[in-house]
Amino acid sequence: MHGAGSVRTAAKSQTLTILAGVYDAQGRYAKAEPLYRQALTIYEQRLGSEHPYTARSVSNQASLYSLQGKYAEAELLYQRVLALREKVLGPEHLDTAKGLSNLAGCYEDQGRYAEAEPLLKRALAIYERQLSPNHPDLADGLNNLAELYCQQERYTEAEPLYQRALLIYEQQLGPDHPDLANCMNNLAGLYCEQQKYTEAELLLKQALTICEQRLGPDHPDTAYRLRNLARLYGRQERATEAEPLYRRALAICEQQLGHDHPNTRSIHEKYRELLRKMGREES
Repeated sequence: MHGAGSVRTAAKSQTLTILAGVYDAQGRYAKAEPLYRQALTIYEQRLGSEHPYTARSVSNQASLYSLQGKYAEAELLYQRVLALREKVLGPEHLDTAKGLSNLAGCYEDQGRYAEAEPLLKRALAIYERQLSPNHPDLADGLNNLAELYCQQERYTEAEPLYQRALLIYEQQLGPDHPDLANCMNNLAGLYCEQQKYTEAELLLKQALTICEQRLGPDHPDTAYRLRNLARLYGRQERATEAEPLYRRALAICEQQLGHDHPNTRSIHEKYRELLRKMGREES
């Protein structure tokens, strides 16, 4: 009986995680959070705090906190996951590399670039040693480090990393994968900073199309692509084209993330700034 109960319990936690992942992918974070929490409690009780499934469940919860802008909560969980993976799996394991990348991303979201960089470099080195040169996880490592360099305006270091990652994503995942869209978006941001607006616009439109088709028109990632295209138009004094994009991005974020989320507030401020330049007030 105990064995059968354990199987049922494991199945329940897996079902909760899958359902939470569906809500997470749809940007419905408030619905995903209690399911992730419940699954984590089951894993901790049945498998113990050091089991790889428990670590994965902790990582899911941390990722959700990051998406919600709860960076302090996310950081603690990411640190716990990394420590677990280094202890149980070893410093060269691919899951350890992912733990390094996730914690670095949390630092980056908080502007703590000096803390993020050595973690991303270590993760990329693990991917380079453990994976083939065209593996999508290696592309993730390249993209992550390039993104950090862009945040620090180190564009000449970032561009070849983005281009290499873009090629891998296209070859291995296909022309309409969300990871490819993310990399396109990031490279477009670099081109925008270099005032290569034609190249940036092409990539941003492609990224937006992929997100709308693969993730849906109301997903937060779709909102971020709309925001970035609006920002590009704003730089080019194309306010009438930027305004409806900002308006739509803001509506998505208010609905999916809430009015108090950092990304919602940021888009709202950019939208109001654009309206002021147009001599208009928010309706």
